[in-house]
Amino acid sequence: MNTRRSAASGASEKPCAFCAIVDGAPAHRVLETDETVAFLDIRPVFKGHVLLVPRRHVVTLPDLPADLLTPYLAAVQRLATAMVDGLGAQGSFVAVNNVVSQSVAHLHTHVVPRTKGDGLRGFFWPRTTYADDGEAADYATRLREALER
Repeated sequence: MNTRRSAASGASEKPCAFCAIVDGAPAHRVLETDETVAFLDIRPVFKGHVLLVPRRHVVTLPDLPADLLTPYLAAVQRLATAMVDGLGAQGSFVAVNNVVSQSVAHLHTHVVPRTKGDGLRGFFWPRTTYADDGEAADYATRLREALER
């Protein structure tokens, strides 16, 4: 399993949950490219809420190497399109936290399906849950199918 390393000492820190997913830990994956992995958030704002991570362990957006900018943003764009095509959303909300409110110290972009009147107000994100793993799997499948089109 990948672990974060202290830049100063090179010492290993705690394992990175997102590196574990990149390495094959269970997740409802919706997109995998050579540079990125996208999967359903386990605490979604709305059903279909996806997290996109670079395969390389990068902590914040300013740390993202220049060679990953285009493939990373292209994956964000594809996911935003899949919210509409696969889930029938009217649009999407895309967000990146850098350090503050970053629950996992690995760059991740939230891509959240939106519809008018959905209740999302500013940055006070309501959270929802999937009824069960089968419902989560269904959302992941719908997004994968939209991405394949």
